[in-house]
Amino acid sequence: MHSQLLRGGRLPLALSFSLAFALQLCQGSDIKRLSGSYHVAQKTEVGSHNRVRLQLRLTNPSQSDLVIQRVALWDFSHPSREGMHACSLVLRAGGSIDTMQEFTVPRSEYESWRGGHGPRLLLEVILPSGRKTIEVVHLNGPSGKVN
Repeated sequence: MHSQLLRGGRLPLALSFSLAFALQLCQGSDIKRLSGSYHVAQKTEVGSHNRVRLQLRLTNPSQSDLVIQRVALWDFSHPSREGMHACSLVLRAGGSIDTMQEFTVPRSEYESWRGGHGPRLLLEVILPSGRKTIEVVHLNGPSGKVN
């Protein structure tokens, strides 16, 4: 039976798929969990929404530099493509970066931050391998306070 597997080429094919899958898992570990915090620098009420200017601090615990190309707030209805903001941030290995970003969010979502459920960021990141990935970062607030 083993000789049939070898002759039929199924074993080498199965090994190839296993190797490809293992490589994908390794590439997925290119990025360690990013962390971040926020501070509401400015808030303006616009109808049933709030326009907020957030001071963000992002931290990269990995041993590789990362390039952030796009940023969005992740809300309960999921961001649309229009919600993604282009940016060009280089997050050095083991370092942090501060950036100011402006978003418009439903007032109810903004109010939920008050209860300690800070916003989540979606970041489009270019890995050292050149591959793009989306990273979700749960932002910690300043003592759970919202302006």
